[in-house]
Amino acid sequence: MNRIRLLSEQVANQIAAGEVVERPASVVKELVENSLDAAAQKITVEIGAGGRSLIRVTDDGFGMNRDDALLSLERHATSKIQRAEDLASIATMGFRGEALPSIASVSRFVLTTRERETDSPEATQIVVNGGTIAEVKAAGSATGTSIEVRQLFFNLPARRKFLRTEETEAAHIQHYLTLAALAFPEVAFTFAKDGRNVWQLPAVKSGAATSSRIEALRERLRALLGDEKLLPVNYSAPLDDDGNPSLPDETDIFETASPEKPEIQNPKSEIRI
Repeated sequence: MNRIRLLSEQVANQIAAGEVVERPASVVKELVENSLDAAAQKITVEIGAGGRSLIRVTDDGFGMNRDDALLSLERHATSKIQRAEDLASIATMGFRGEALPSIASVSRFVLTTRERETDSPEATQIVVNGGTIAEVKAAGSATGTSIEVRQLFFNLPARRKFLRTEETEAAHIQHYLTLAALAFPEVAFTFAKDGRNVWQLPAVKSGAATSSRIEALRERLRALLGDEKLLPVNYSAPLDDDGNPSLPDETDIFETASPEKPEIQNPKSEIRI
């Protein structure tokens, strides 16, 4: 009797999901990165029960036609590289083509997408249950892509058991989205939790100049944190012959800074920079 055998596609996807999907925040990260790679200008993320019961990411990116939508659920199917040489010049957030099939294998998954550059009013909707395609049909949708993930790890009780509380999982999701929103101020982000908006950030226009991007980041920071929590910091250092910064002594770098207000009510508001 042979001891070595090929695993089924479903089992292989579930094993891959163990590498790609650690917790609900991992799903959000993969889907948001796909949206950013699709040149989305607006991304909406909705979660329920800390991402356990619902994760929905909707964007206005390029979208996909029916054939590409079906192919996106196959392992190692990607639009981001074609040859091994492309690995040396990757300019996207991801490239392996494992995220969607891995996520779909451990959830109740619905992909709805409509290609941006098409005259057809129809979108494609694919329903997947635990890695098995249950239905493919035409649907009405705006251009872009919406992916809905429900009952994450419903078919892997051991994985679901080790998820943290709803509050903890939601905090991990919000932390990642905050970083993504700061990294891409030119993209509008909306985050909703259990049916309530946590924040809705408009897109901030910026040019190619560094000063313009810094100003865009400043505006996004204000939208997220508010003016009272911001402390301006301006520091520069000359470069040596090898292109490395010539840093002064530590005593010149580290100093105590405080907001411009003359009176500090809370001593903990001092910040070390």
